[in-house]
Amino acid sequence: MSVGLFLGVTAWAILTIPSNEHMLSLGPMNTGHEELECQACHTKAKGNPFQQIHANILYLTGQRKTMADFGMQDVDNAKCISCHDRPNDRHPVHRFEEPRFEEARLAIGPEKCESCHLEHKGVRLTINETSYCINCHSDLNMKNDPLDVPHVELIQNAMWTSCLQCHDFHGNHLMEAPEKLRDTIETARIKDYFLGGPDPYGDSKKYKVEKTEDNQYKEASY
Repeated sequence: MSVGLFLGVTAWAILTIPSNEHMLSLGPMNTGHEELECQACHTKAKGNPFQQIHANILYLTGQRKTMADFGMQDVDNAKCISCHDRPNDRHPVHRFEEPRFEEARLAIGPEKCESCHLEHKGVRLTINETSYCINCHSDLNMKNDPLDVPHVELIQNAMWTSCLQCHDFHGNHLMEAPEKLRDTIETARIKDYFLGGPDPYGDSKKYKVEKTEDNQYKEASY
């Protein structure tokens, strides 16, 4: 028993050394996060272990409304938005909490950043298909449609992969949507972008994330 305790304490001591953080990682950091330090997202939960356990016992017995984080705080939308807050976001996650998006929540979980950007996968987006717009826009009806192939026709033909060929999901790129279908971005380039490849929508953005001197990230407008 003493040997096991010694090995356990030794392993804990080694793994908690900052330079060994990569040994605890669930996988490679996603595109753009390669130099991000663990503590930028993973912060200690409030209270000590005893208080955290006590709070969760109260939750299980109905005396507390929410569970308490144990050990480390949950990496949730708030952590993501603290660096990636964009006032011009076309699809802010909080909007998908509305009752009318119930079916979309069940299908792809758009109310959670990690549904598309699950970390430690070594890619940019972890959603594995480009036709997800069908979950909210199947009843789209545009007036004065500028596209040479009307959006209604694209929907009737179930051409849902064409949406991302003209529009980026968050709407943060400074770009003009093409007016002819032949001028749109190839789907192969978009899929490569998901995996961490070049940005097919261009490098010009209204809001960008910048690193500070202490290797953390902040949102900066341009």
